[in-house]
Amino acid sequence: MTEQQPYRVVSRHPGFELRRYPAHLVAEMQVQAPFTRALIEAFRPLAGYLGGANRARHPVGAAEPTTSASGSEKIAMTVPVVQIEGERPGAYLIQFVLPAALTAATAPEPVDARVRVREVAAQLAAAMRFSGRWTEQTFGQRATMLGRSVTAAGLQPTGAVRYARFDLPWKPWFLRRNEVVLPVVE
Repeated sequence: MTEQQPYRVVSRHPGFELRRYPAHLVAEMQVQAPFTRALIEAFRPLAGYLGGANRARHPVGAAEPTTSASGSEKIAMTVPVVQIEGERPGAYLIQFVLPAALTAATAPEPVDARVRVREVAAQLAAAMRFSGRWTEQTFGQRATMLGRSVTAAGLQPTGAVRYARFDLPWKPWFLRRNEVVLPVVE
């Protein structure tokens, strides 16, 4: 079973859940592509990183190395896969959430210079879950609805909307789990 990014539901509001996400690591890549192509462009380098295109780090004080002879290690896939709009039109940041057991000190270093591993700070965020297709229009409509619901609840957004995908592409569209997530001020 695929590990899911942990969170705690703080409260439920009309149209969204207010969640507390702990600090976590992501492997990410910036791409310049249309919304529907952005994930496709980033998938291979990010999946390559998970598949072993990395340089393993050995914990300080470890008695024996725990990695393969190649010095790389495979990392389990975690959901969701996240897409965030960049600062320029058509720019997106694609993130694979890394397993909770990894830390900044133990996460392998990417071999591909386009892939970056970084820690995302703990945050409070509003999340709206839905099923359906992975189109810019679908995610955009949900993001607009979430923004309005958050404002109506008296909360203040503090960052870009994250578009989260939880399922593989061959899962029927009507069974897919998707979310739009909007960080809010504490």
